[in-house]
Amino acid sequence: MSISKSAAPTRKVLAVLEDLFFTVKINEAAKRAGLPVSFVKSEKDALDGAAEQPAVIVIDLNCTCLDPLQLIRSLKADPALSKIGLVGYVSHVQGELKQQAQEAGCNMVLARSAFSQNLARILKRHAETT
Repeated sequence: MSISKSAAPTRKVLAVLEDLFFTVKINEAAKRAGLPVSFVKSEKDALDGAAEQPAVIVIDLNCTCLDPLQLIRSLKADPALSKIGLVGYVSHVQGELKQQAQEAGCNMVLARSAFSQNLARILKRHAETT
């Protein structure tokens, strides 16, 4: 009798950030959720990665390597990409940026601390819907 293992997920986490601390946190949480993760630092690379239909896109809204709000608008404006879940995180004191990200179309915006606390749960939920 053979025991079949479930196939590895074909979708992944796409993460747009430059912060090493969060890179490590996201990488570890994605591994535990069984999702590969790709890290990008440009809008072009983010849009190219989104074309592969990742399970979720995580965006550091304080990323200085691109304009996160413009990236969100670009993703939501493209019918082929608009259904991909976007999770942004920001400093808890940046309420205006949080609101701007939500208005641009970010599905979930969390304070950095809440994002860190709930990251494993968020990625696990996205892994289960792939």
